[in-house]
Amino acid sequence: MPVPIPSSEQRPAQTTPATGDQWVIGHGHQRAVITEVGATLRSFTVGDRDVIDGFGPEEWSHGGRGQVLAPWPNRLGGGAYSFQEVAAQAPINEVEQQNAIHGLVRWLPWRMTSRAQNRVGLVCELHPSPAYPFALRLEIEYRLGREGLTVITDAQNIGPGELPFGLGFHPYLSVGTATVDQARLRVPAARRIVTDDRGLPSGAIAVSGTEYDFSTARPVGVTRLDTAYCELARDSDGRVRVDLDHPDGNAGVTLWADERFGYLMVFSGDTLDAGSRRTALAVEPMTCPPDAFRTGTDLTVLRPDGRWTGSWGITPR
Repeated sequence: MPVPIPSSEQRPAQTTPATGDQWVIGHGHQRAVITEVGATLRSFTVGDRDVIDGFGPEEWSHGGRGQVLAPWPNRLGGGAYSFQEVAAQAPINEVEQQNAIHGLVRWLPWRMTSRAQNRVGLVCELHPSPAYPFALRLEIEYRLGREGLTVITDAQNIGPGELPFGLGFHPYLSVGTATVDQARLRVPAARRIVTDDRGLPSGAIAVSGTEYDFSTARPVGVTRLDTAYCELARDSDGRVRVDLDHPDGNAGVTLWADERFGYLMVFSGDTLDAGSRRTALAVEPMTCPPDAFRTGTDLTVLRPDGRWTGSWGITPR
């Protein structure tokens, strides 16, 4: 029988979850929970199977779990950048490497704009600040259907001048293995970005024949991944698809992204706290590479009232 969808998470009336309101959507046996804080994908299950490695209703997101990464994904060296002679300084929140990481919206409250049993729409507006002296409106719809979870993002410049924009998402995929070492991974990419000891790009090289080559499915093994892939191979529908499978073939998950996402960050969690280390695999669709606000590489520029739309999703198998 399909999983019943309650109107909200069951919790004591006197408590407030660490991530605010909890919006539950469902379709058949599928169920997802999205939070007010960060429009975060906290949970995605099919029956009693976890499709992502999320977190509980009284917890908050550690390691970027399920978060929206905007107006830039990944790392921004020193947090300082300039755009069309406008200088900005974002807070340093990756202290050891002296980077600003994963943008500004993942800890902000989002407002619900629409809701049905299988979908929820959320909005967040960024107003000019020292970290991002521009005005940006973000709308996200999470929707469950036959293909699994689809996430559609619409970004709009609501300010008077042009603005820089990048976007990413941070789900951790799970196929039920104790660690990611046993899981079989396929990433259809020809090249990866080489980074320095701060995680900032220093070039791109071919992956063929190296330990980072997952163009044909194989076990993750002991490979440590904190790797941005590029030159992605796409199917006839324009989508790139990453596959993660249990070694016995009984469970699998596919993450897909449309042409707006030109990069995939794959992270095996080696730097997480001991209890979370290498327990799931983060596969992060990104519109631009790390440090794009400083390098300009594949950075989206939105004119006043300009819009950008892109989609990605997760299909359980």
